[in-house]
Amino acid sequence: MKITIVGAHGQIAMLLHPILIERGHKVRGIIRKEEQADDLRDFGVEPVVANIEKLDDISEAVGNADAVLFAAGAGPGSGAVRKWTVDRDGAIKLMEASHKNGIDRYVIISAMGLHKPRGSEVFRVYQKAKAEADEALRHSGLDYTIVKPGRLTDEEGTGKVSIGKNLERGEIPREDVAEVLAKVFDNPETIGMEFDLVSGDQSITEAISKIINK
Repeated sequence: MKITIVGAHGQIAMLLHPILIERGHKVRGIIRKEEQADDLRDFGVEPVVANIEKLDDISEAVGNADAVLFAAGAGPGSGAVRKWTVDRDGAIKLMEASHKNGIDRYVIISAMGLHKPRGSEVFRVYQKAKAEADEALRHSGLDYTIVKPGRLTDEEGTGKVSIGKNLERGEIPREDVAEVLAKVFDNPETIGMEFDLVSGDQSITEAISKIINK
């Protein structure tokens, strides 16, 4: 499968690249800075430098793919404006590019608890931007999967997770999120699904099989 990833130098994406490459996928990574390109090449990923905030049409950067992943984010140090231009508008631009390029499969990294905004004013804007991106994707006509991790950590992945609807707030290592995303791409049965994701006691394979077979 040919997969284009927006936000390809983000922490989760950088953990995901070697998993996808090892499984035989071809990966195209959209990044904002030229100096990030060699890091992607080291994994065997094709880097494409494009600023999704400044471009109205990102279809050329997205290219010919079988699936896309929106893994971009304005980041914790950014202000409210960039939450809209990256977390919401960037995701919508990828939807538009997918339609233009004939790509049906769209996976997005969202977040838990968006229906109950909390925290600082800027964090609430982030949650609202993510929620609007998710809503746009639900109505996009694309074959979507919305993955909603809890609080992300840099701990080593355990391979044990809990997946479901309206889970209790929790945390999860980025390594485990990357493994779940890879499984989502390998399982077309997850099309049309959205689920919370935290650390748990089931293997990733078992947890995904459980939600598929519900």
